[in-house]
Amino acid sequence: QAQLVESGGGLVQPGGSLRLSCAASGRFFRINAMGWYRQAPGKERKLIADITSGGSTNYADSVKGRFTISRDDAKNTVYLQMNSLNPSDTAVYYCNADVKPTFDSSKYLTVWGQGTQVTVSS
Repeated sequence: QAQLVESGGGLVQPGGSLRLSCAASGRFFRINAMGWYRQAPGKERKLIADITSGGSTNYADSVKGRFTISRDDAKNTVYLQMNSLNPSDTAVYYCNADVKPTFDSSKYLTVWGQGTQVTVSS
């Protein structure tokens, strides 16, 4: 069974940068799309960026031009480079991935990481 583990969160000053990583491990055949979501206190979890297996990317308007999503399929890892951070970016960041469990599986399963806290504050 696939598992996702995020890392790279922490406390950063406004205008600073962080790079989040999310590594997949366990037993699975293939990973399709991967994405990053965030959830601020008292708010819904929202998609901020995703990337297909072919490398096509999509961003929420709130992070366009500041965040970059990328993936390294050899490492089964997705990254989120976050620049020009501001206090409104404070949230728990989650990654997810659409995983094909075995070569003959008919469906992809969506797997979530446990989340990593990002706090932007002076």
